[in-house]
Amino acid sequence: MHADDLIMVSVDDHLVEPPDLFLEHLPAKYRDQAPTVVTQPDGSDVWKFNGATIPNIGLNAVAGRPKEEYGIEPTAFDEMRPGCWDISERIKDMNAGGILGSMCFPSFPGFSGRLFAAADDKDLALAVLQAYNDWHVDSWCGAAPGRFIPMGLPVLWDPELAATEVRRLAAKGVHSLTFTENPATLGYPSFHSDHWDPLWTAMCDENVVLSVHLGSSGQLVMTAPDAPMDVLITLQPMNICQAAADLLWSRIPKHFPDIRIALSEGGTGWIPYFLDRVDRTYDMHHLWTGQDFGDRKPSDVFRHHFLTCFINDPIGLKLRHDIGIDNIAWECDYPHSDSSWPFAPEELAEVAADVSDDDLAKITHENAMRWFSYDPFAHRAKETCTVAALRAEAAGHDVAERSYDKGRFEKSVGIDLGTLHERATA
Repeated sequence: MHADDLIMVSVDDHLVEPPDLFLEHLPAKYRDQAPTVVTQPDGSDVWKFNGATIPNIGLNAVAGRPKEEYGIEPTAFDEMRPGCWDISERIKDMNAGGILGSMCFPSFPGFSGRLFAAADDKDLALAVLQAYNDWHVDSWCGAAPGRFIPMGLPVLWDPELAATEVRRLAAKGVHSLTFTENPATLGYPSFHSDHWDPLWTAMCDENVVLSVHLGSSGQLVMTAPDAPMDVLITLQPMNICQAAADLLWSRIPKHFPDIRIALSEGGTGWIPYFLDRVDRTYDMHHLWTGQDFGDRKPSDVFRHHFLTCFINDPIGLKLRHDIGIDNIAWECDYPHSDSSWPFAPEELAEVAADVSDDDLAKITHENAMRWFSYDPFAHRAKETCTVAALRAEAAGHDVAERSYDKGRFEKSVGIDLGTLHERATA
């Protein structure tokens, strides 16, 4: 299929939260304790909440920057493409990149909202978390109906409250909940306990997917303190492999047959070996370990419960039927450093040259629509959803790669960031 004809829905993108996030949705009694943006003496913008300082890390917002300028140093809003944090500019960037739909993971709260969970005042924590969720659903996703798959943050510290929040969000049309890949590393009961059962029950009842993002446990695989950064980046998918094993062998699939789990940013090429390994493990060891999947193999259980995704994974595409063609979705990862925006359609078309149109349609949008109960065609005609059609809407939008130029992004969206910071911290 030609790149222009693809319909592309990304199940893993990211947003950088704007400084005014909490102005509208947080109750007045908590506003003086809300997370706020503060500009540091070095010019970088950081979030402050509950005594913690959280910088905007460079690699999290490098869309449109040359690769030689990538890095982990803190950044300011005017060093980013406005599409990282401004919803109207995000839509323009999506159109220019040929991307119809997007599911956006959070940044400063952590992928699983662990920043809010760490607050001693749990009433404040819940108010801030719910304000974030309402902003994400109503202001971010609500600004462009049909263009986003809304996602909620979990109430990590209380499974009953977490279940209540899932039901509240489901009533607003949310069918994805971001969650930690390993609650034990955050000091909570593991996936192998019954602690989380109220949450799993609510998610099954409300048809909400458990979206587990790489790094959401607060830990990444690192071999040695003096190992180069390349080691950590190479081994990042191992976090998702660990989470897959933990969840597959846990009690959750057995006790909650309707639970669905999305593994985000972990790639797919490793999955055929993983499935062979879990089947071999079951065959050789289940009689003494006590695992019992009835008449199914672990690989069957995996394909029933798990969705996987990739950015650019030629091996995964070659092995797509060993993985399960209904278990693969595409991701763009905008604005992170692994993203190929704005040329993702061309990159995918090249590596998928031997993939049938039917298989490619499942991977690029149909599986995402089915798993996340997402129907963009209810908002716009299907023929207007292709890469070519979306790019036509973005005619004239600047996507040229540029080096950082102080004030350029600020000028391009016509906003005074100083005023915006002042409003957010008032």
